[in-house]
Amino acid sequence: MIASGLDAPWSILRLPNGGTLISERDTTLVRELLPDGSLRDAGQVTEATPDGEGGLLGLAALADPAAPGGTGWVYAYFTSADDNRIARMSLLGAVGSHTFGASEPVLGGIPKAGNHNGGRLGFGPDGLLYATAGDAGNPANAQDLDSLGGKILRMTPTGDVPDDNPFGTYVYSYGHRNPQGIAWDGSGRLWASEFGQNTWDELNRITSGGNYGWPIVEGLGQDADPGFLAPEEQWPTSEASPSGLAIVNNTIFMAALRGERLWRIDPSSGEVDDWFVNSFGRLRDVVSGPDGTLWFVSNNTDGRGTPYPGDDRLYQVSVAP
Repeated sequence: MIASGLDAPWSILRLPNGGTLISERDTTLVRELLPDGSLRDAGQVTEATPDGEGGLLGLAALADPAAPGGTGWVYAYFTSADDNRIARMSLLGAVGSHTFGASEPVLGGIPKAGNHNGGRLGFGPDGLLYATAGDAGNPANAQDLDSLGGKILRMTPTGDVPDDNPFGTYVYSYGHRNPQGIAWDGSGRLWASEFGQNTWDELNRITSGGNYGWPIVEGLGQDADPGFLAPEEQWPTSEASPSGLAIVNNTIFMAALRGERLWRIDPSSGEVDDWFVNSFGRLRDVVSGPDGTLWFVSNNTDGRGTPYPGDDRLYQVSVAP
């Protein structure tokens, strides 16, 4: 264990300068991890309005010496009073004493609800920002190309639509129910984890313009239309309810909430196994740690778990090469 005492943590962000930030959904605080395992408040996203599964969700970082303070930007996906949106703040100070500059809007108008808000952010190998957006409890959003809900979105660091997006909008892929994890493998391929409804949770390989079928099909879909892209892997919802995703040496690690475990998937061999089953409770996010380690955070204080004394916690485990 690295740290304890987190309150509904959602995203672990390892900064390019070696620091670590963790978002808390309901307090809307961004906590900074200190070398001794203690935590301090680096700042708060005051525009965030917690509601059910909404609040302060994903974080991402972009190094940029031209940013105020000369370090870079921290991006936040959060639920406001009216919508889900993305903003960025300049990263100020040094490791152990970080603060943030004023919030700048990047993208708004993503549908919000008490659930299915998506919320994961990540910069791809192309230098562009990707965001997962849930269907906001309205399945029709997922197939509606005029809606930002039920999609994976792609944008420039300042919030413009890239010239090569498939539909001339922010939409990169669609037909998603509630994707909450994204990561890229060594070949630059994008993967995403997604909550199913009652039957199948999914791990998808994302392609530009791809339609992943929701709400018409879930999982592999025995009678799926050939126009839909089937998941690479699927699990019963009792074993997964996946959230964060990390890829280390082309091995995929997927945090599971209801399933209370960490899934390991090797796409090259097809091998799939699970770690720490029912050991730490609900797991929300997982990232690559230093020196061949994996970091993941429990999520037992979010109102759906059973908190242990000291929850929630940030854990570290070694990963064999």
